[in-house]
Amino acid sequence: MAAERGSWQWKVAALAAAGVAVLFVVTGRDRYAPLDVGSRAPRYAAATLAGDSIRIDELDDRVVLINIWATWCPPCIREMPALQRLHETLGPRGLRVLAVNVDNTAFAADPGALVRSFILEYGLTFDVLLDPDNRIETAFQVTGLPMTFVIDRRGRIRQRVMGAREWDDPAVQAEIRSLLEN
Repeated sequence: MAAERGSWQWKVAALAAAGVAVLFVVTGRDRYAPLDVGSRAPRYAAATLAGDSIRIDELDDRVVLINIWATWCPPCIREMPALQRLHETLGPRGLRVLAVNVDNTAFAADPGALVRSFILEYGLTFDVLLDPDNRIETAFQVTGLPMTFVIDRRGRIRQRVMGAREWDDPAVQAEIRSLLEN
């Protein structure tokens, strides 16, 4: 009798595991799989300083560089001028640079004031998005700042860069230029 009950419990556990596996496949395993090079970029939207919303999945026909940063992050600050030069060089060729700011502005009278001041100080002309709730951290599995993703025209991640990078370096620009040409 005990062996029969154990066999029954084993069958129920196996059936439950199979159900979870089917649910995983049906609901879209991309939402749960590790986000890395070759993965589809997750759905994500954030507001610009002007209050408009930009959705990543609406930019599938463009090469997009998403830089996640904060005004208090020294490596983030160091790489901003290089991102601006990259934008000036490859923006006209179709590169869309989006800088997603994750400063916590919950108690600020004007949540965008600090970021606007930063943009003016550094002469940034690419799109800056505000994400004070840090939703991008979950969506893109951010593990530190700055973190940058380069997404191709099909919505696939082609580069995942942790830490600051010299975005205006000729070799780095050549990598992105090749995505723009394909």
